[in-house]
Amino acid sequence: MLARATPSAVPQKATSMATAADATPAGLPESERIAVELRGVTVRYKGVAALSSIDLSIREGEFFSLLGPSGCGKTTTLNIVGGFIRPDGGEVLIQGRSVGAMPSYRRPVNTVFQSYALFPHMTVAENVGFGPRMAGEGREDIARRVREALALVSLSEMGDRRPSQLSGGQQQRVAVARALVNRPSVLLLDEPLGALDLKLRKQMQLELSRIQREVGITFVYVTHDQEEAMTMSDRIAVMNRGAVVQVGTPQQIYERPASLFVADFIGSSNILVGELAAAGDALAEVRLATGKTIRVPRPAGPASSRVSVVVRPDHMGLSHSAPAAADMNAVSGSVSKVSFLGDHLQVVVRCDVGSDVTVRLPLSGPQAGRTPPAVGDKVHVGWPIGRSLCFSQEPE
Repeated sequence: MLARATPSAVPQKATSMATAADATPAGLPESERIAVELRGVTVRYKGVAALSSIDLSIREGEFFSLLGPSGCGKTTTLNIVGGFIRPDGGEVLIQGRSVGAMPSYRRPVNTVFQSYALFPHMTVAENVGFGPRMAGEGREDIARRVREALALVSLSEMGDRRPSQLSGGQQQRVAVARALVNRPSVLLLDEPLGALDLKLRKQMQLELSRIQREVGITFVYVTHDQEEAMTMSDRIAVMNRGAVVQVGTPQQIYERPASLFVADFIGSSNILVGELAAAGDALAEVRLATGKTIRVPRPAGPASSRVSVVVRPDHMGLSHSAPAAADMNAVSGSVSKVSFLGDHLQVVVRCDVGSDVTVRLPLSGPQAGRTPPAVGDKVHVGWPIGRSLCFSQEPE
């Protein structure tokens, strides 16, 4: 199989780019070594900041995703690491070495694009072996490395086919094999699954995760699909308007979002708008538009400021009577829509507080066998106080 990425596995033209003294200390555990670092990186297009002083550290051997809406700067960030864009300010380091003045072809990185960019006149094996041939590798070494790369992506029997004879998922695997055969230290992936249908996309998410674990190479993955990032990543950088707004594991970002933008962008959210009416040592009261008061963990910010309370649909429950527990919030309303989604029901409740609330009800466990709600039912929506996330509505 392909060798794990180590300094000795990188082609010689890449390893000669700086002195050994500049590199990240090799004696550190892999989880503490930094593969890619951006320090104060800024990019401007016609005077407008596409990236605003980005600071980012990506560890050796991790699957790291850049996630955000279109135009947030994630592909620009990837292109800066790859050397396709020169930043207007800041510094880029790969394995501790500054690469700001280095062209893309000399950096120990490879890129997989959404379009795959395979050569249609070449066979699969010729496509995969293109990089080593250009590097002047010997024929036997190229053949061996091509076999290893195709085996890694489960295409050992496809070497003689042309790209036009492959499915979209198979072409995507060829593109990954062609990138990995060069033994890069870092693999950059720019929305490589964007052209695939949903079922194949989910299959390829698992395949890419498996490949990354097997080869141990640092993957930097760009996507606007939050579920994709949550499924595949060790850590995620959420970006918005040219800035990194939070970095963390999928669980950290989902359960402890750093801002209203992150809470709303990651996963499904119910947002209740109100005013911070009173604050104690641990809890605060939020007065909603209709005067209804709910309690939340005390947020930062002055009393009477406008706030948004975020609650995940899977943290809410339905009942025909108001919850009596002291640690519960509740609002009332009527069911307006019920959707069956396989393992759960998605129930939309038009609440008396002036907004719709979505509740996710699992169809297994304690909920199994219960009569499902019907459109028009009068219900109470309850959730634990501690599951409320409260954010100021001031601009981020």
